[in-house]
Amino acid sequence: MYSPQIVLEAVLNGLLTGGVYALVALGLTLVYGVLHIINFAHGALLTCAMFMVWAAWAWLGIDPYAAVLIVGPLMFGLGYGMQRLVIGPASRHDDGNILLVTLGLAIVLENALLAGFKSDTRTVASDYALEVVSIGPLLLSQPRLVGFVVTLVMTALLWLVLNRTDIGKAIRAVAREKTGARLVGIDVDHVYAVTFGIGCVCLAVAASLLMPTFYVNPRIGGAFVLVAFTIVVLGGMGSVVGALIGGLLIGAVESLSSLYLGDSLGQLGIFLIFIVVLLVRPTGLFGARA
Repeated sequence: MYSPQIVLEAVLNGLLTGGVYALVALGLTLVYGVLHIINFAHGALLTCAMFMVWAAWAWLGIDPYAAVLIVGPLMFGLGYGMQRLVIGPASRHDDGNILLVTLGLAIVLENALLAGFKSDTRTVASDYALEVVSIGPLLLSQPRLVGFVVTLVMTALLWLVLNRTDIGKAIRAVAREKTGARLVGIDVDHVYAVTFGIGCVCLAVAASLLMPTFYVNPRIGGAFVLVAFTIVVLGGMGSVVGALIGGLLIGAVESLSSLYLGDSLGQLGIFLIFIVVLLVRPTGLFGARA
């Protein structure tokens, strides 16, 4: 048996890790909420963002946290262009085709990264990667704490954009009824592309938070997108608040599973929750029935 202090530390560090997971899931749930499809290229796009952060550090000497100022706009442009120039025209606005197109894009992106960077694993050497913050007798990872705070800020900003700006109102209108939105003059294709771009910005921020303590290779995005999909299902498809709360819960469960079952089985608890949620509440904690 572990002492209460060790268990509490595991839970708190898991919650902090879950904040970054939630940030990855935010982009996925936002795209689903508007386009009503699962973006299979989400993991590959996260990998692209992580390589951009690594390149900014390795080639330009830019700190991973500061690299978001460069990677964020680049990822927005990549997401906007992919949706406007590839996904929309190639899918012909058919949801089934969109799934296939995003799957194809994921394969293309992963293989392009594999050709450009080979299969080598790359890391960022940072002075603060192993720093901890003391709260009484508890020790919390400083990078995870920073990630948690940034996730809360990003969630608040996303809520403000969706509820207090014209583009946010247009996004919500298209998500609710795209035909009606088109009839009142909203450029639906532009809204789709902006939504995709915002989802990629979330990935850029997540990549900047991950790289000081994690590694990147051309296949790494797949592991994160599996966790993100579980979070989206747990929180409710299309729910921003659900993605945040689901991410925190999944982070805590993963941390406790790693503590009691070992690191190799750390994600066992995540997928057990995934199965239970599908059986008991398929709409998730904050999802609405269709």
